[in-house]
Amino acid sequence: MKNYNVGVVGYGWAATAHIDAINATNQGQVTAICSSRPQDEAALSKRHGGSIKAFQSIEAMLESSDIDVVDITSYPSQHCSQAVAAANAKKHIILEKPMANSLDEVRAIAAAAKENGVKGTVCFECRYSSQMQATKALLDQGLIGDLHYGEIDYYHGIGPWYGQYRWNTGKENGGSALLTAGCHALDALLMCMGNDVESVSSLSTKSKSEIFGPYEYDTTSVTTIRFKNGAVGKCAAVVDCLQPYYFHTHLVGSQGSILDDKFHSDPLKADKGKWSSISMKMLDSGDVSDHPYQSQFQTFFDALDADSDMPGTNFNDALKTFEVIFAADQSAANNGNPVTFD
Repeated sequence: MKNYNVGVVGYGWAATAHIDAINATNQGQVTAICSSRPQDEAALSKRHGGSIKAFQSIEAMLESSDIDVVDITSYPSQHCSQAVAAANAKKHIILEKPMANSLDEVRAIAAAAKENGVKGTVCFECRYSSQMQATKALLDQGLIGDLHYGEIDYYHGIGPWYGQYRWNTGKENGGSALLTAGCHALDALLMCMGNDVESVSSLSTKSKSEIFGPYEYDTTSVTTIRFKNGAVGKCAAVVDCLQPYYFHTHLVGSQGSILDDKFHSDPLKADKGKWSSISMKMLDSGDVSDHPYQSQFQTFFDALDADSDMPGTNFNDALKTFEVIFAADQSAANNGNPVTFD
């Protein structure tokens, strides 16, 4: 087992959650932070433990031979240039979602990592939540049968009370309801139903509430997916709702169904008139301190030890998710006209 020195790019809300999660793994330790704001190294070291060096330019940080992994938590509009630079510097990469703001940029990141022989993971950490791990276990055990319909939806009102709001309202860094946050739900849908997609169609709209008036893009979208095996999926991305956070899951198969933290399974001879309970913690908060980063980062460091790709969230797998996301946004911009995949 190797120890990995990690340099974090950006020092905002997400970064602090990442640092705690990295330091809690068996192999990772944050030893550098790059922030546009000057940081006191002694204060950083005291707050996060260990010895942390402060940088104000990613170029200077990438020159350090002591850093093995770069964790990028900056604005989405900066992700492509920073991730490509990290790959060219032969650093492995942890990359916050979204990977980037365009499909060309996402492909550039994946290509740079491949060309330089470095590994990467995208922070689709909801895959590592109790909710999605328990859901996937039921599917893998065959208790629901073959899925022919699934819907996983993201409801989270991102208003002025939420840290992300100050930059999320702009098109440059927010992008779309699906790109900025609903991508977690769409990625979870593909995790459950596969990523062999035939076509995508999407419609979008926006709340009339003054709270969400500053948004420069539609803040609600509904995407339908036709899979090549004939199955159908749906993903709603709603970041302008006034309600508690809700990560809705409903999967329907040939031998049963899963609805959030409940399920029915014919193979278990369950009562069709009642749901059975699943022991899980539902995803119920957008707070980064509540996200299962540690499980994902531990899996990433274990994969580095084994010289293998990170399962499910490596750059090539994440690219497939973002191909669907950008196709959905293209469809929404064209009044729901479907986008077909080769």
